[in-house]
Amino acid sequence: MAYNSPSMTVAVRSFAKINLGLYIGAARADGYHDLRTVYQTIALHDVIRVSVGSGRGIEIACKNKDPRVPLDSSNTCYRIAELVLDELGAKSRVCVEIEKRLPVRGGLGAASSNAVATMIALELVLKKTRAIKKKLSGPTRLRIAAEVGSDLPLFLVGGTSLGVGRGEEVYPLPDLPFVPMVVVVPEVGVSTAQAFADWDALIQREKAAELSSAGRPGAAVPTRTGTGEDARRSTDGERLTRPGASDRLFEVGCALSAWLSGSPNTGAPAKGGSRAGSLLLDLVRTGIENDFEKVVFPQYPELRDIKGALERAGARYTSLSGSGSTLYGLFRSPADAAKAASRLRKQGVRAEATSTLTRQQYWGKLLIAGR
Repeated sequence: MAYNSPSMTVAVRSFAKINLGLYIGAARADGYHDLRTVYQTIALHDVIRVSVGSGRGIEIACKNKDPRVPLDSSNTCYRIAELVLDELGAKSRVCVEIEKRLPVRGGLGAASSNAVATMIALELVLKKTRAIKKKLSGPTRLRIAAEVGSDLPLFLVGGTSLGVGRGEEVYPLPDLPFVPMVVVVPEVGVSTAQAFADWDALIQREKAAELSSAGRPGAAVPTRTGTGEDARRSTDGERLTRPGASDRLFEVGCALSAWLSGSPNTGAPAKGGSRAGSLLLDLVRTGIENDFEKVVFPQYPELRDIKGALERAGARYTSLSGSGSTLYGLFRSPADAAKAASRLRKQGVRAEATSTLTRQQYWGKLLIAGR
């Protein structure tokens, strides 16, 4: 691809994320859903190379020539580059090359991570070429990221973070330590928009069943007391989430907080045990779940089968990431993860052993030197 004689290139790693639990709340007036999740960055990544040169315009290329990667203005990298140039008042020709290693529409946040990596690389290369005299502020970066997509801001934080709102409100949490894991990438792709539509349909069916049950002679009419959001949702039949879902996530948050603080008898590792092993036990005990599994698995039973294969391979905790189709399993040791990945590959499954990334590791490994 002709880059119109770029003067400089900056290359960065575009890391993936997983979701440690995902609670889908009520549909909002703006068409989105309230979400609560714990985001965790992991070591798997794409590579983004950004070049600038004389002229105008934005060009997108995919080194792997993956036909599923758009090369026009619909690409998140294009959209964020346009916003960054406008914000900084820069007038340069920008070329973004995407080296795909992460799955497309896989639930690992690849497109969102690519966009944030483009933002970071573009600002760096513009500084190096002295094309700009100012830099983006932290709040401005977050605003631009949220404008492009709901889960972009998490990649401006890295490590372990809490996501609320439609996922764009991100709050850093104390980092989970190194946890070995296996990521499985099925051939099938899952549409996030369709997964949300299927969730809404499921909730409507359940609500209709509840109303039908309440209307039968002798049937108890469901009641719920409380204040605030729960009370509002329980009136007029507008509660759109399953009973206990919010409570379950609250329990998960308490367990994770207690575990991170190492409080006695709250999930802190026993003598001679590992903190990663303690995390696995906490996740299992609290029953943390990804709500998307309730609608994705019936549509794609092969994904449920893969989750079972991960469990049989020794994973202490398994889950769909985002809306899928990628699944992951957490293991006690790198050796256990490597053994499980090898076993799954022999079964014809695309599996890779990797690990979580702390916030410091995330930012420390982002820039690729010498590019």
